[in-house]
Amino acid sequence: MDAIRVLIADDHTLFRDGLQALLASIPDIEVAGVASSGKEALRLAVEHQPDVILMDIQMPDLNGFEATRQILHVSPHIGIIMLTMFQDDDSVFAAMRAGARGYVLKGADQNVLLRAVRAVANGESLFSPEIAARLMAFFAGLAPAARPELFPELTEREREILSYIADGQTNAEIAQKLVISMKTVRNHVSNIFSKLQVADRAQAAIRAREAGLGGSADSATRS
Repeated sequence: MDAIRVLIADDHTLFRDGLQALLASIPDIEVAGVASSGKEALRLAVEHQPDVILMDIQMPDLNGFEATRQILHVSPHIGIIMLTMFQDDDSVFAAMRAGARGYVLKGADQNVLLRAVRAVANGESLFSPEIAARLMAFFAGLAPAARPELFPELTEREREILSYIADGQTNAEIAQKLVISMKTVRNHVSNIFSKLQVADRAQAAIRAREAGLGGSADSATRS
């Protein structure tokens, strides 16, 4: 199996040299180049076509987000991992929007970094545990969109009766179920027809079924 070719892009000399030494010691990884600025990362990416780029966010000339966008515009097959100190939501989502397939904190265990490199080289995505936890918390906190109320012009009782109409039940059957008089049912039905602007029970039933009302066990046994 060919070695995974990795380009390092970071403007901190000590961190960059340490990372290069680590990757050079791994048998299945080859350091394809080292960049100290965003523009240099762009140039080396186009020139060497690495499998993976480890990209810092804050760099001279071109930040990591913009460098990622420009690199993927010309070489969309390259997998880019943000390797940074920043773990705020804005940075994480900016990286995802730019096209990064991984996000690892600089303080992460080296096994996390190596797992991310191999995963991204294999076409997968991987985030360090802290970032994955933030993403899960963020999406868990998103409230589901409220389902629009069916026939808001109707009262709750009228919607209930409309559902029975959709099931094909008669006024007498509805009156018995709701323990109300036939006259009361007829008044509700009349209001339903008026509010929905339908001429009869058949049209009301069609409107109700199209909106998802009806379909009770009673109607199933009747059919």
